[in-house]
Amino acid sequence: MSKTVYPDREWERISPEATGMDAAQLEKAERYMADDPANVRYRIVVVRHGRLVAEWNREIPAEKRINLASAAKSVFSNILAIAVAEGKISSVDALLADYYPEAFDVPEGEGPKPGRYAFPKDRGITLRQLIGNTSGYMKPGEEPGKVFHYQTYGMNVLTHAIAKAYGLYDANDPKRLPGLSPLVDEKIAAPIGASFGYYRGNFDLHPKARLGIFGYYDGISATALDMARLGWLWCNSGRWQEQQVIPEDWLHESTRTSREIRANAPLEQWVYGYGYWVNDAGQLWPNLPRDSFAAQGAGYMLIWVCPSLDLVVVQSPGNWQDKQASDPPLLELIAAACKD
Repeated sequence: MSKTVYPDREWERISPEATGMDAAQLEKAERYMADDPANVRYRIVVVRHGRLVAEWNREIPAEKRINLASAAKSVFSNILAIAVAEGKISSVDALLADYYPEAFDVPEGEGPKPGRYAFPKDRGITLRQLIGNTSGYMKPGEEPGKVFHYQTYGMNVLTHAIAKAYGLYDANDPKRLPGLSPLVDEKIAAPIGASFGYYRGNFDLHPKARLGIFGYYDGISATALDMARLGWLWCNSGRWQEQQVIPEDWLHESTRTSREIRANAPLEQWVYGYGYWVNDAGQLWPNLPRDSFAAQGAGYMLIWVCPSLDLVVVQSPGNWQDKQASDPPLLELIAAACKD
């Protein structure tokens, strides 16, 4: 088996043919984007076997960092596993209450909207359920672990719990400490040679909303090429060069349908693991390999990873779906270019 290639400061650029890809087929994917009038601005990066095969930029500079939005949730999953491995958190199945009891100090009228506040049932929420979007946090009638409901506030209290375990978050004074960003920078960005930007985000809520508790989203911004570094890290089971950056067992588990969703949700909802969108049940991308998975965020941010093809595709932004019913999606066109 040949040695895995990792980029140095710059990605090595290589022809499609040199990585076993069909150049004509890849050109179809490039035309697919270029001919779509709806996609005025896009950036697409294709990496195979650790080398840059294609980079298509249209009206967005390659060096511009763009907010990953919810695609950062996959990074949060990585940081949770690292915190457990370092002994800062006992287990992914630990209770939120043991690490961030502040999460439950949200009485009626001080949540994000009417009817949303911390309920007694929320005290049973685990960190695993938060990263898997099955926590039901501040959701009336949703018992922990029973309902797949994609949300931001549950993810926020998770990141605050992790940051607090490292002494990096204070719900009573949320601007005093930096939150999760130093951990992302030290534990992930530095080992893979990425240069991320960071921001804290809040929805525009009513004056009594306890934003210090469930707000302050730990946002990440990145270039498409640095997003590809994340994808290549994930494609190689969390390993970069000689360093196991992310615990391998957790990365494999988190990129498959979560056990909570399998136990409680209908088959069509078998599309999410622990911080990742997943395809092991063939529900998300029926025509793509079952081992593929992705980080996705608003604004058409996507890091799609397919270990069986040794392939990473980044859209920052791009086009997740068909332009027309008769057209294949961009990912299918690119995957079809992989001939060996």
